[in-house]
Amino acid sequence: MTGRTDRGRAAVDTDGDVSLERRDRAASVLSDVLADREATAFVHVGTDRDPGIRYCRSPLPNEPLSSAVPTAVAYDGVDREWLVRSAADDSGGHPADRLAADLRERGRDGTLLTPARIPHDAALYLENAGFDLASTDALERARAVKTDGERERVAAAQRAASAGIRRAASILADTTVVDGELTVATDGSDAAPERLTPARLRTAIDEAVVAAGAFPDGNTAVNPGSGAPGDDTALRPGDPIVLETAPREPAGYYGGLVRTLVVDADGGRERRVHVAVTQSFRSARSMLTAGPESVTAVAADLEAEVRSFGFGDGDAIETRITGVGLEPSERPSDGGDALDAGTVARLDVAARVDGDDWLRIADVVAVNDEGERPEWLAAPSQSLEPAALLE
Repeated sequence: MTGRTDRGRAAVDTDGDVSLERRDRAASVLSDVLADREATAFVHVGTDRDPGIRYCRSPLPNEPLSSAVPTAVAYDGVDREWLVRSAADDSGGHPADRLAADLRERGRDGTLLTPARIPHDAALYLENAGFDLASTDALERARAVKTDGERERVAAAQRAASAGIRRAASILADTTVVDGELTVATDGSDAAPERLTPARLRTAIDEAVVAAGAFPDGNTAVNPGSGAPGDDTALRPGDPIVLETAPREPAGYYGGLVRTLVVDADGGRERRVHVAVTQSFRSARSMLTAGPESVTAVAADLEAEVRSFGFGDGDAIETRITGVGLEPSERPSDGGDALDAGTVARLDVAARVDGDDWLRIADVVAVNDEGERPEWLAAPSQSLEPAALLE
């Protein structure tokens, strides 16, 4: 038999215990589904850029995190064993073809469960080997609940995100206003201060993320999609400045953090919007303490809490809830998905201040057992004041 077999904790694993934990988690969910549907095995085919593939296998020594190597993985429901066949094995043939042959050698037949979308050629190899295919979302459901190791990986990414946002806050806290624009001191003691632009602030965030041991992954933005001035236009006092970053830590897990800061705020409408948005996070946390809730229910609670501060139907308010893990946005995300104990989700709330100015805050929450308060992962202050994030 060619290829390699992952047998429990004897598998090659350069990702610590995290990949072992998550395969155990997937195996538990898949075993029940395979038994209920009288199927032989679960099979997934893709490249190692596919988070589902990465979830089900251990990385090889010195293997790049995001390679494009075709890989087929299976969970044999009879032997309760993981099989991995990769083009990197230099064994020839398509990994799905070899995996199908190996399952046949094990005496397996009947139905294979797969994700709803696998490559067409892979499906043909499996069907040509005599298997029937049926779809399941069991892997996505397994991934939605994080193991302790996965939760710590997301927290590590979130700590890097916090380092990036705090760096931006430190720059904003040290700005001066010249001709109605925010400026920062240059390295030369006698040099005139330079205009602070979104591009410069974004670069500073990314540098701090890297220094904290993570990768920006192209997910950092200043005033994203707001219609605000471009990257090279100076930021101004009194304007809300939205900072967003979603870095990836070395094992491939993402964080997600958004803060809105204002230099020399005048205490106007943005203060009222800020109080409403921050209170919505407290309300959602209390809601999730009482037990699991659907994405729809939590999103509705976030919006209702903001509107309870006197905002009507004509006031623009946006909420978004999505899981975070091996993708910056993953299940739970659909309205009916539940934020069960063990899920780690990003809560994002935005409300229009006026014109093109929005106030946005996003944090990552780890949901605990019923009656236990959810935990905000590495969350800096939600204040509008830059200096408050440095305390």
